[in-house]
Amino acid sequence: MLVNSTQLFQVGNFNFKLHHVLVIGILILAFSTSFLIRSQSAEYGFELNEFDPFFNFRATEYIVENGYFEYFEWNDDKSWYPHGRDVSKTSQIMLHITGAITYQIFGGDSSLYDFTILFPAIIGSLTTIVIFALVRLFGGTLAGLIASLLFAISLPLILRGLLGWFKSEPLGIFYGLLGVYLFLSGIHSQNKKIGALKIVFGAIIMGFGMASWGGNQFFIIPLGLFIITLPFLRKDHKFLLWSIPLFVITFLLTSGMFERPGPTFVFGMGGISLIIPTIFLVACIFVQKISSDKNKIRNGLILLLAVIILGSSLLVISSESESIPLPSFRYLNALNPFLTTTDPLTDSVAEHATTSIKESFLFHTILMIFAGIGVWLILTKKLSDNVSIIKNETKAFVLIIGLTGVYVSSAFIRLEVFASVSLIILSAIGLSILTKEIFNLQFNKKKNYLLKTSYVITIVILFAIPLGFPEGSNWITYADMPATILTGATTNPPSNDWLDTLEWMKLNTPQDSVIGSWWDYGYWISTLSERASIADNSTLIDSRIKNIAEIFFKTPDDAWNNLNEMGVDYFVIFISGQKFVDNNNQTLYHLGGGGDESKVFWFARIAQQSSENYLHSDSLSGTNYFWNETFLGKLIPFSPLAYYNFNQNKEISSYQPGYSQISVKNIKYFTDDDPFKLVYSSSSFDDGNAGKMSGVFVYELNKNYSPPN
Repeated sequence: MLVNSTQLFQVGNFNFKLHHVLVIGILILAFSTSFLIRSQSAEYGFELNEFDPFFNFRATEYIVENGYFEYFEWNDDKSWYPHGRDVSKTSQIMLHITGAITYQIFGGDSSLYDFTILFPAIIGSLTTIVIFALVRLFGGTLAGLIASLLFAISLPLILRGLLGWFKSEPLGIFYGLLGVYLFLSGIHSQNKKIGALKIVFGAIIMGFGMASWGGNQFFIIPLGLFIITLPFLRKDHKFLLWSIPLFVITFLLTSGMFERPGPTFVFGMGGISLIIPTIFLVACIFVQKISSDKNKIRNGLILLLAVIILGSSLLVISSESESIPLPSFRYLNALNPFLTTTDPLTDSVAEHATTSIKESFLFHTILMIFAGIGVWLILTKKLSDNVSIIKNETKAFVLIIGLTGVYVSSAFIRLEVFASVSLIILSAIGLSILTKEIFNLQFNKKKNYLLKTSYVITIVILFAIPLGFPEGSNWITYADMPATILTGATTNPPSNDWLDTLEWMKLNTPQDSVIGSWWDYGYWISTLSERASIADNSTLIDSRIKNIAEIFFKTPDDAWNNLNEMGVDYFVIFISGQKFVDNNNQTLYHLGGGGDESKVFWFARIAQQSSENYLHSDSLSGTNYFWNETFLGKLIPFSPLAYYNFNQNKEISSYQPGYSQISVKNIKYFTDDDPFKLVYSSSSFDDGNAGKMSGVFVYELNKNYSPPN
């Protein structure tokens, strides 16, 4: 496949041939396909997506406007009022720096906001070229091209790199895969000087990846295991003795130079995961050197067993004594998916949910089949000479990264990106070997044509199925969604409710105002309203988030006291539901569309209170106590009217299982005598249109209010 062809022209010593045009064309196709799929949200509005990108945009904007040195001294006073936030110490520094540098080079006349919207889709699409280069090392050009095309349509990778997704994953994966490619290319280079340069640059870029996304710690696992295998699989031990330590030292120095991940990572589990394999490699080479030929492997394996036992013992001891810094729970959970957290705040985050079988099948479907074929073909010895995959150590790395990627991804749905990378590598190699074997078969001309044509059509159909089926929930349409700020993270149609509310706060509240809300909306408030928030999505002060959850269930007077002591001037809530008109022309509401009214169960868990006090058995309908006695119940501008069974068309006055709470509009706080006053409600609440509703409500604290003793 992709054999040499007619020479078109020559550049220096390089002969540009026809098959190079084909390779470039396929890579352009992969990039374009990836970008188009990732950009579907533009039809709903050109906005940043989700929550974290708004802070990342503001941090990048700070660099562009104030410079890099000022960035490292910046304490953001609009986050976590009144504490503020040390941005460089608590952020993905290289995401902000890379965003600022690329904007200053390529931004032109575009606004930084628009540039950061495009950035993740472009970086994610460019990674199709990086993975082509990486897989080409393992299985040749055909395998690399297949990997590039598969990367372009991989749903988990697309979902974590949509237009506007100015978060860590797209850049982290780009840096991570590029660093791995340079490292592997370096240790396979025939020119040791060039190999050394690749190894150093690969280590630096891997360090940049660590400073872009903490999830890049995944790449340490296959690299550490791969280093352990090298003394058994390669004979050029002198090269290994300096090249591997060079990579590890450069990587750790680069990672340690940033405040995050910093020295804690270098001297913690992350750094040790590379340091110990490197020490083993050196020791194993020495042991093999002094051993007889027949005992080299045996003695090396004995040393490996001793290292495993010693390492496991040290890990247990250090976990008890806390002598070695351990990563946070979510990283430990990635290493051990059987760990469970007792922290409801962690559980409440959607991206920390465990991947279900249904989701795994949706994400990977056909890749699972060809990845299995890839593993089988890599291990089998019954292959034609011209389709065998390269060296044994490369086979080892492919299998290691394949298995570890699938294993790690079982912990969180967010980590499915690593399963995708692993399955893409295995599938691409498996497909390339299978394709070469099929095309190497020799029959009569008619049978040859029929077999090869049928094979190509079958492969195309198999990969086209998840792209088009099921209708409305396939790999393409699944990513066809508006930006979160247009829906409030609900399934509602896009609207400007949040954008209009944030703009209203920016124009109609004093610049030194402090805004309270659930932590989900903190970044939106500080970035678009340019007002200080008391909690945001960085979760730096978990106790503050718990405190807000507790305030929701306090009496309005107690809540007023707490918020006033915290310096809060305004409080924002978001309510979602269904609006409809009954036969008497009365407007009714069925709340529960994904706003704060749907989070009461999690508020109660985070506040360590029983949700039964506030919710009926459906975990959605509020109790009388919730509506009449709690701060949140009073802020929600609705009151229950009746309970309705939509299947039976029956209405009752009190809650029973199977019945949904029906509410009517009821603004409880609207005068200057109340502890809070509704000063703004978004347009969907006030219009008369039936259908899904997204209501954003801004309450002003009455500073002159005096709670009764």
